[in-house]
Amino acid sequence: QLQASGGGLVQAGGSLRLSCVASEFTLDYYAIAWYRQAPGKERERVSCISSTDGTTYYADSTMEGRFIISKDNAKSTVYLQMNNLKPDDTAVYYCARGLTLWGQGTQVTVSS
Repeated sequence: QLQASGGGLVQAGGSLRLSCVASEFTLDYYAIAWYRQAPGKERERVSCISSTDGTTYYADSTMEGRFIISKDNAKSTVYLQMNNLKPDDTAVYYCARGLTLWGQGTQVTVSS
């Protein structure tokens, strides 16, 4: 299972840190990704982190400059630090293992 948390309401320019706790499997063997889905839009991948050496991926350069994905294998937790948030970042954020195991989503709302 995956349990996402950390969303909330923040003003533009603010920060949030999302957490994704994995249970019943170890992060040593699985990559984890963060996705988001804004109202009326398709779900898009935001970032992911590899299982082995912690290689990270970001959807585009604007996210790479503002978002930081990391993980703590001992805590079975993947984090998404989001800085300088913009209203366009408003969405439900999900963590996922592959395309078959999804967390429940956490709402991020950025006010202008």
